[in-house]
Amino acid sequence: MKIKLFTVPNLLTLSNLMCGTFASLAALVYGSLEWAFWFIVLAAVFDFFDGFVARLLKCPSAIGVELDSLADMVSFGFAPSAVVYAMTVGAMPADTPVWLRYGATFLCFVMAAFSALRLAKFNIDETQHTEFCGLPTPANALFFSSLGFIGVRTGLDFGGWTLLLFVVAMSWLLVSPVRMFALKFRGFGWRGNEIRYLFLLLCVAVIASLRLYSIPVIILLYILISAIRWGMQANRRAAGQEPQTDAPERSGGEQ
Repeated sequence: MKIKLFTVPNLLTLSNLMCGTFASLAALVYGSLEWAFWFIVLAAVFDFFDGFVARLLKCPSAIGVELDSLADMVSFGFAPSAVVYAMTVGAMPADTPVWLRYGATFLCFVMAAFSALRLAKFNIDETQHTEFCGLPTPANALFFSSLGFIGVRTGLDFGGWTLLLFVVAMSWLLVSPVRMFALKFRGFGWRGNEIRYLFLLLCVAVIASLRLYSIPVIILLYILISAIRWGMQANRRAAGQEPQTDAPERSGGEQ
């Protein structure tokens, strides 16, 4: 069987993987949370365009889907865990007890394990067409990397045990049953896209107020709106009023 490895979509996916690798090195080796943030942002850009280009060129492939998950595991699983490690364990005083360091390290990288579960679940779950089941890994990675970036730029300390509590909460959200909407528009009309337009309007307002520091707020808004929507859908299902939804073709990635 002849397999084309170096297609344009695959090269974009490999670029995603390389950015995730550089983000991890920036956080763990060079201690630069700013560079780690920008590499994760760039990885998210490549992650979006690999699926888009594959559909545009009509060259989706099974190897592309597998490669996409492997790249996402590095860029949106391991890299944000490395950022959190640098913000917590890496900033601990030298006299911190060893057991405390190991415990904090475990919590940092348990997020990578849950990201792997999230990606594996996404690959076999055929219900995630117009929405996601659980928090997408790119959103999780952008949340934590942006906290590191903001901390460096403003001097605010987002590290410590409060951050690790966020790690536990977000790790659960990655594999939770909460249905979260995807930004895949059904045309440009209002009907069927109400929640997407509402979210984009809120994003514009937050960005206008906070600029680059708006990313963690936007991610939290995304989670909150999705949770409210999921609860409303659950109530409609209980009342027997759940509307039917279309299931368009999957792109093979968590954009």
